[in-house]
Parts: sequence; structure tokens; C-alpha cells
Amino acid sequence: MIRIEDLVYRYDAGGPDCLQAIRLDIEERLHTALIGPNGCGKTTLIKHLNALLFPSAGTVCVDGMMTTDAASVREIRRRVGMVFQNPDSQIIGMTVEEDVAFGPGNLALPSAEIRRRVEECLTMVGMAGFEKRAPHTLSGGEKRLLSIAGVLAMNPRYIAFDEPTAYLDPEGKQRVLEIIRRLNREGMAIIHIAHDRRDIAEADRVVVMDRGRILLTGAPAEVFEKTDRPPAVGLDGLPQEGRS
Repeated sequence: MIRIEDLVYRYDAGGPDCLQAIRLDIEERLHTALIGPNGCGKTTLIKHLNALLFPSAGTVCVDGMMTTDAASVREIRRRVGMVFQNPDSQIIGMTVEEDVAFGPGNLALPSAEIRRRVEECLTMVGMAGFEKRAPHTLSGGEKRLLSIAGVLAMNPRYIAFDEPTAYLDPEGKQRVLEIIRRLNREGMAIIHIAHDRRDIAEADRVVVMDRGRILLTGAPAEVFEKTDRPPAVGLDGLPQEGRS
């Protein structure tokens, strides 16, 4: 599991705490949804899971490895993949197949294994036949699928999705959500930032954040039943901190 204990983070020394005393366990095979208003710390939190950011205080431990241990960072980043909100920020290859092959290539895997992973992962996201396409010719939805394939090629145990359906049309949105559901059914742990409660109805647990803190955790039905109030933390019917 990923264990977060008393995590505090500030972007600038002496600045405000963007994350405040976060305690959270993320277990293998489960789908954990993070919700809350823009700026509440959701993306900052998931960037700690694969050592893109390091705690100002507290700890983040992935399968027994501390993210602050330099010798463990490479393996942590392989185990915890991240799909960013903007796919252009993580697509670097000149062709689709080159982009998917980049991660496995950095692991120094044999060429045959890299080719196998590229073929398997593109098929998994419905992009077989796109191998020679240049990423800049793809639609927004296709770029999102490519970014997922690139993460899957690293064979992670956990994947963090930062608003993976943002800016997609209904068809593209459903394709991405079905991939997330399928990965979770096959045993992948999912961490999913969302703003639409329909996207996370099948999550095992919902974590509600606001102002760098965790306000509430529970199963989706439990959370939404307890918070049947005007929109305030990113989804209709969720509470604003301090309201009774």
C-alpha cells in the first residue's frame, strides 16, 4: 500500500502549507477518488505518491519504500504511474509507438519486450493501428489514451489520474472511464481526481479535500448521503468547511 503520514507541503520556504497533516492509506487493487475545489491540494497530493514532490514534513511510503530515499525513487516512479490532466505535458515521442516505448526503454528492457509492451498497451486503450502517427495529429481524446498507454507500458501497480476526463466529449469520456474500470477490475490500484460524481460512482472510497486538508472519507454513497448540501468543494451536494 501507499501510506501517507502527517504530510505537510509548502511550495516556498516560509510560505503557506498547501497540504496540512494529511494521513491516508491507499491500498492495492482499490479505487480511491479525490474530490474538492480547485486549489485544495489534490494534484499536489498525488504528485507526492511517485516522488515528483517531496514532503516538507511527514512521510510518504510506497510498498515499504520512502519517497525521500533517493535509491528508491526510480522504482517508486515505476510502480506509481501518473496520467496528468494535460496529456501534452507527458507526451514526448515523435510517433505514438516511440512515445509508449520511451518508459520501457529507460528501464533497459530487451527490444522484444519493449515491442510487446507497446503493442499490448496500445491495444488495451484502443489505439492499435496508430503506431506511426505523430502525436500532434491526434485528437484530445486520442492524446489522453496515448498518455495512459505510456504509463501502462511501465507495468505499474498504482495509477494516479488527474481529472482524466477533463475537456473530453461524451464519447471520449466514456472510453477513458471504461479503461479505468477495466484496469481496476484487473487488479490495478486507481487514484482518481474528479469533479463529476458520476465518474466516481464505482470507486471503493471517496476522499473529500478542502484547503489542503482531508475533510471526509467513505464509500461514495456514504459520502454523498452525508453531504447533501450546496456545491462548495468541487461536486454538487458536498459541504463547505465550517458549515453545520
